[in-house]
Amino acid sequence: MAKNSKITKQDVKAAQDDWAKAIVEIGCEYMKGKDFVACAKRHIKNLYGYGGNGKVLFKPTKCEKVQFRPTIKGAISYFVGDQFAQFGFSEDQGFAIAPYVAVHFRNAHIIEGSGRAIAMGNYFFTKLDGEFIKVEYTFGYRRRKGKIVIDLHHSSLPYTH
Repeated sequence: MAKNSKITKQDVKAAQDDWAKAIVEIGCEYMKGKDFVACAKRHIKNLYGYGGNGKVLFKPTKCEKVQFRPTIKGAISYFVGDQFAQFGFSEDQGFAIAPYVAVHFRNAHIIEGSGRAIAMGNYFFTKLDGEFIKVEYTFGYRRRKGKIVIDLHHSSLPYTH
């Protein structure tokens, strides 16, 4: 497949499904006492464009001190928590180890393009206790060796007043 071939809405939705499954799996591995850190590393390497010449703009939902995470270590720490990753991001509590039983994307819009796509909307996280969390996101996607990877991840909690 050509490097700059079109990334379609179907490609984006498949990548979103993979991301949602990964978040749920990391939490399940944590709850089962398995190697959830290795699980998170594997998913992040597979789903994100870190490594080589790949740059990723990652702004996680629940970060105040180190808001932007351009390195894979920053992403791993965010998802599993600094107490387990030990990369020096002390504010990280482990977003993916909440754990969540489901993650659903609701796209407001997807821009398809040659070698690139961008999606914006809300995603919804359901915790074990049934708590439902709504988060806003913008994800950018590109191809790496024929596979769709995330190179832009910005999420935030909705504005309240």
